[in-house]
Amino acid sequence: MTTAATSNRMSGILQRTGLFAPEQVEELLSRQQQGGPGVTELVVTHGFAREDVFLQKLAEVMSLPYVRVGDVAIEPAVLSKLPTKAVFQYNVIPLNMESGVLRVATHDPFRQGLVDALRLASGFRVRLALSTSVEIAKAAKKFYGVGADTLEQMIQDNRIEVAPEEDLLKKDLGELDQEASVVKFVNQIIWEAHQDRATDIHLEPQENDLRIRYRIDGVLHQTPVPPQLKRFQAAIISRVKVMAGMDIAEKRLPQDGRISLRIRGEEIDVRVSTMPTVYGESVSLRLLMRSSGMLGMDKLGLSRRDESLLKKLIHKPHGILLVTGPTGSGKSTSLYAWIHTINSVDKRIITIEEPIEYEMAGVNQIQVRPEINLTFAVGLRHILRQDPDVIMVGEVRDKETAEIAIRAALTGHLVFSTLHTNDSAGAVTRLVDMGIEPFLVASSIEALIAQRLVRRLCPVCRKPWKIDMSFLESVSFPIETLSTGTIYEVGGCEECRMTGFRGRTGIYEILVVGDRIRQLVVTRAPTSDIKNAAVQEGMHTLRQDGWNKTLEGVTTLEEVLRVSEEDEALSEG
Repeated sequence: MTTAATSNRMSGILQRTGLFAPEQVEELLSRQQQGGPGVTELVVTHGFAREDVFLQKLAEVMSLPYVRVGDVAIEPAVLSKLPTKAVFQYNVIPLNMESGVLRVATHDPFRQGLVDALRLASGFRVRLALSTSVEIAKAAKKFYGVGADTLEQMIQDNRIEVAPEEDLLKKDLGELDQEASVVKFVNQIIWEAHQDRATDIHLEPQENDLRIRYRIDGVLHQTPVPPQLKRFQAAIISRVKVMAGMDIAEKRLPQDGRISLRIRGEEIDVRVSTMPTVYGESVSLRLLMRSSGMLGMDKLGLSRRDESLLKKLIHKPHGILLVTGPTGSGKSTSLYAWIHTINSVDKRIITIEEPIEYEMAGVNQIQVRPEINLTFAVGLRHILRQDPDVIMVGEVRDKETAEIAIRAALTGHLVFSTLHTNDSAGAVTRLVDMGIEPFLVASSIEALIAQRLVRRLCPVCRKPWKIDMSFLESVSFPIETLSTGTIYEVGGCEECRMTGFRGRTGIYEILVVGDRIRQLVVTRAPTSDIKNAAVQEGMHTLRQDGWNKTLEGVTTLEEVLRVSEEDEALSEG
C-alpha cells in the first residue's frame, strides 16, 4: 500500500509524461494501491501505452537514464555486486559501478522499497536506470543462466548433500509443491524452450558442466546456464526420468518415456530419451505441441501448383503415396496434414506409428510396440482385416512391411507412408533394393514426394540481397527468373532472437508415377533417367522449388543450398 504523499508524487509524475488523461491516472493509482501489479505492468496490460514509450517518457520526467540493456557492455565484476536472488526477484540487472554507486536497470521505479532492498542486498548505494522488462529478463538469462535463482536457493538450502535418487523415490513428485527447487528448475527449462519455439531440448553431461541446448527452427542453440549446474546433474536428470515414468535406478541402458504437460493453457507432449555417456546420462526431450502440430495443407509451404496436385493425389481411391527425406524433414507433419484433410465420417482411417506424435479425432491410431512383437509389419497385416479405406504406416523399414503395403494398395486401399531416401526417384531404387519386384513397385505407387525444411526469413528484419551474379552462376541459379521476384538476406531483430529467421517451411519435389515412369521402373532404369523423365513431365526438383521460395522472399539462397543437392542428373540428361 502507498502513502498519500507517495500517491500524490506518482500522480504528478504520471501526468507530466503527457500520456494519460486524469481519469486514467486515477485508475492506475487505484489499482496500484490495491497491491496488484506494478504501475508499468498496469500501463501495458490496460493498453494505455507501449512499455518502451512509457519508460522513455518516465525517464525524462524523473531525470533517470533510459537504456537498452542489450547495448550495454556489462562487466562480470559488476554482475557479482548483486545477488542472483535479488536480480530475479525484482527483475533488475546491474549495469555499472561508478564512485561507489551501483547503477541498476529496472522497469518499475515506483516499486515500494526497491532502492533500499537493492542497497541492503548489494551493500552499495544504488541509482536506478529504466529499461523494458523483456530486455532486463533477457540479460538476466544471458548473464546468470536459466533458473539461476532456483539453483542459488538449492545451494543455500544445502540440497547438494541430498542423494537425489533416494529423495525422489520417497515422494510422489507429481504432488510436490511446484516451487520445490529441482521441480521448479526442470519446469523452467521446459518453459524457456516453449517460449523460444524449440522442438528439442538436450541435456548433455560434459566433464565439467551440464550443457543444455535447444533446437530452434532446426538449428541447435546453446542456452546459458549457471556455472554450478553440474553439481545438480543427478537430481535434474532423475526428476526428468520420474516425470517420464522411467526407472531412475537404471543408468546403464537407454530408456524411452513420455510426459504430458499443460503450460499456460497449452497441451504439450514430451518424448523423452536417455542414453548413457561417459559423464552421465544424456537426455533428449522432443516437444510436441498438440495445438500447433496439426497443420492444414495450406500451411505446409506448398506452391499453388503442388498443393492442387497433392490434393488430387490424396483423394485417389487406392495406391501408395510415399514421402521421402531424412529425419527431421517434416515427413510426419505432411502425413498428418493429408489425413487431416481427408478425414471424414465416410472414411475409415487407421494408422500405425512409432510413436504417435499427434492424436487425431476420428482416426484409429496404433502404437508400435516391438517388445510384444507389434511391429509395423504385424500391425499392418491386422489392419487389413479391419476394413480400412486409408492406411498410414509411420515408415517402410523392411521388405515385409513394403510387401504388405503394396498388397494393400493393390487390393483397393490408399496407403500413406515414409521412406528414408535423398530424393523422390531414389525411393524406387530403395524399394527394389529391399527385394520388391519392380513391376509391383510400378503398379502400386501413385506418387513419390521428397521434402526438406528451410528456415523462414524474419519478415520484420529481412533485407534485399545485393545480387552477386558470379555466385548465382556458381550454384546454377536460373538467372533468367530474377525479374520475377526479390532475393532477401538475413537481418536480425528482437522478434527473431537476432537470428534473421522465424519458423520453417517446406520445399517439395512431387514425382507423379505415370505410364512413362512405370515403364522405366519395370525395366530397372537408373534413378537419373527416372528423375529426368519426371522433370520433362513437369516436376519441380527440390532445388528448383527452393529457388522459387527465395524469389518469393520466403528463405535465403544459403538455406536452399544447405538442405538440397544440386540437380546433377538434369545436367547429364
